[in-house]
Amino acid sequence: MYLKHLIFIVTLSFSGFLTAQNNRQQNYLDSVAYYRALAETKSFELDQRVSYIKKAIVFSEKSKIDSTILKTKRQLATLYLRQFAVDSLYDLNLENLKLAKKLKDTLAIAYINNVLGWYHSEKYQNDSSYTYYYNASKDFESLQMVKDQASAFNSMATIQFEERDYVGCESNAFKAIRLYQSLPKTVDILDRLWGLFNLVAIASDELKLYDNAIEYHYKALSYSNRIADNFLYTLYSNSNIALIYKEQKQFDKALKIYQELFEKESLLKQEPANYALILGDYALLQHKSGNFESKDIKKMLLEAYHVSDSIEDDSSIMSVSLNASEFYLDLKQPDSALIFANIAYQKGETSQTNDVILNALFLKSKIESPQKSVSYLNDYIHLNDSLVNKERAIRNKFARIDFETEQIEIENERISRERLWLIIFSASMVFTIILLYIISTQRAKNKELRLLQQQQEANEEIYNLMLSQQDKVDEARSQEKKRISQDLHDGILGRLFGTRLSLDSLNLSTTDEAMKTRETYINELQIIEQDIREVSHELNADFITNSGFPDIIESLIETQAKIYNLSFNFSSNSDIPWEDIPNKTKIHIYRMLQESLQNIFKHAQASHVDISFTQEKNVICLQISDNGTGFEVQKSRKGIGLKNMQARVSEFGGQLKIESEKEIGTTIVIKIPNQP
Repeated sequence: MYLKHLIFIVTLSFSGFLTAQNNRQQNYLDSVAYYRALAETKSFELDQRVSYIKKAIVFSEKSKIDSTILKTKRQLATLYLRQFAVDSLYDLNLENLKLAKKLKDTLAIAYINNVLGWYHSEKYQNDSSYTYYYNASKDFESLQMVKDQASAFNSMATIQFEERDYVGCESNAFKAIRLYQSLPKTVDILDRLWGLFNLVAIASDELKLYDNAIEYHYKALSYSNRIADNFLYTLYSNSNIALIYKEQKQFDKALKIYQELFEKESLLKQEPANYALILGDYALLQHKSGNFESKDIKKMLLEAYHVSDSIEDDSSIMSVSLNASEFYLDLKQPDSALIFANIAYQKGETSQTNDVILNALFLKSKIESPQKSVSYLNDYIHLNDSLVNKERAIRNKFARIDFETEQIEIENERISRERLWLIIFSASMVFTIILLYIISTQRAKNKELRLLQQQQEANEEIYNLMLSQQDKVDEARSQEKKRISQDLHDGILGRLFGTRLSLDSLNLSTTDEAMKTRETYINELQIIEQDIREVSHELNADFITNSGFPDIIESLIETQAKIYNLSFNFSSNSDIPWEDIPNKTKIHIYRMLQESLQNIFKHAQASHVDISFTQEKNVICLQISDNGTGFEVQKSRKGIGLKNMQARVSEFGGQLKIESEKEIGTTIVIKIPNQP
């Protein structure tokens, strides 16, 4: 009887323990879902979203559910990718890959390998990049994810082309082509097929397989011709075909292609770098054909060089310089030929473009004196031999990577199984301790969680409440001013006017002194009347309504400037009708200004910033100027911060303009529409 009673008590206690454990875990999962949702809210700054997802990770790790941990950490990886936080992304994805392998989550493994492949390509670590893309391709294949598998093969082929493994490049490119050809022919798929056939064509050209190269270029065109706006595709493919004809000394065919391209010269000039390249090649081709005037060819070459130099495009500068050097060499003008050969050589050295260096050395060996010529030829031979040896070493490298990667995967699986048993054994040893710890700390943690949730909700409401409260205060002030204005106009002003009329009627007295005195009083009353009217009009003009938003902005600037050690000037046009601007737009303005100040502190190394609000017709203009180091706007347009600002501006239908000069500073202009 006693034993049965004891068993019942133990069973009841264990049941209560399991219930408490389940409740605790559910609380963790609810917190994870809550912070994940906040992290997905696009209206928040990226830094804030990262902060939320990190809190979600804390609770997901407390839940001890690996799938929840992995999903939450992958969400953080996505935010890091948008921030372009490359190094943080790498470390996190290594953790995620280990966890995904533990869970045998093939989909997660595939995408993580793909991101790691991208990371190493950004770092110019082609061996590692190829390995991760290869692993991703295998995983995508097992999941029958055709488009993603094709994309991985495409990336692998590109890496092999960069490493001059042209045969391997063709092999992987055709694997990608076959996969893309099985998919519906959307614009994206047609674009990828054009790119792959173009890649294969250039690889064939490098292998001196000219007929194959031309065939693949025309195959690429067969896909790009199905795209509506296909001028650039046509331009790129046809110019490559013309260059192949030039290498084969089929000048007539090449000239015909260039003549057709230059029938649309105005369109060519919309892409200055391509225009300079094509114009330089066209000029040299005319020279090689022998059917054109040298002065016209020289003019074309100089124009091509001027265009490429004006946009500081090294690729077009190198190409045009090599063409110009060859042209002047044929004209027996060695000084000019040497100038352009040196330009190409220096640019090639800086950019480590070996083909350009080789061509420049070969030209210089023809131009210089016999003694220097021998030196240049020796340099040419040495570099060429080293490149040939490198190509030979590379040919089998990627096949070896494929084999070794498979062996590593098998070994990793064996190690993972051993680790799993070790983890199970260790977990059983510490299980009792963990349970006791959870029971003793659960109440405190639940209380902490509730406080965190309440604090977060308060933080979310604080800014909107601040703006709403300021609007209410401004409305009350406006109503009070209007009341005072009405009292002045209808009360005091009316009585004064009556008094003036009475005095005016007494002016009928014929005494000079009386008339003079009365006239003085009347004039004084007129002055008082005019002063009161002016005060009334000024009070009725609601010139300080909603002045609270500029105050909020100025407070933000003062706080941030103090933290970032910046001096600043702030001005705001008092005529701006902030009461007509929706609170949501004001929040966007506040957040964009906050992010701009953060970027100035993080990247610009500025000491002063000018901020102003002006109004032109129905447009409010926010201008932010700093005296920092500046940056190249075109290269930074893909940055997450700029995309975020553009998204905010698009939400209220505004415009964003950024101008920057290195060592001078940056100016951001945001135009906010205020349509009545």
